[in-house]
Amino acid sequence: MATKAEKTKQFILETAAPLYNEKGISGVSIDDVLEATKLTKGCIYGHFQGKDDLSEQVIEYSLNHLTEKITVAVLKENTAKGKIGAFMDFYKNPINTFIDGGCPLFNTAVEADDNFPTIKQKVAARFAAGQDALSGILQEGIDSGEFSSKLNPKRFAFKMVAAIEGGIVICRTIDSAKPMYDLVQDLKDELQNYSL
Repeated sequence: MATKAEKTKQFILETAAPLYNEKGISGVSIDDVLEATKLTKGCIYGHFQGKDDLSEQVIEYSLNHLTEKITVAVLKENTAKGKIGAFMDFYKNPINTFIDGGCPLFNTAVEADDNFPTIKQKVAARFAAGQDALSGILQEGIDSGEFSSKLNPKRFAFKMVAAIEGGIVICRTIDSAKPMYDLVQDLKDELQNYSL
């Protein structure tokens, strides 16, 4: 059972996550978090050492939350093909995302690239872990006879992630999910070419 302090900290992280995802690390102030949570500065600083600490923990929370959501979707499937399809389908509607503002992984990566080296390292580790996991699922599919050995798991995993993340940005910019539906279908069709 979580303590009152742990529940308060969790509430702060959950409430601040969409703010960070929509406004970015630089765009969010402590005052924004205070307004959203209706807590006092003393309460915020009782849980975080300052804005940098708050930012790092909110980003960590958002990335963990994203990973959990994807993992749940993927693990509902029993085959490698089903798991990869579930991953793609998770991103099918980039306009209506589980955290307001789009993909927290991409949003954070863009901002952290030149400005927040510690956070950039965390995001890079998430990208690498995600691609390794997807590559592993594809390799399982090869090993189980679902996919041809002509499929290069690492290259396809990278292409899939790069296409989807880029698709999210474009679809959100033009305010239409339709191109993402087409992109996901194209990726599935390409993967189908390797099915046995």
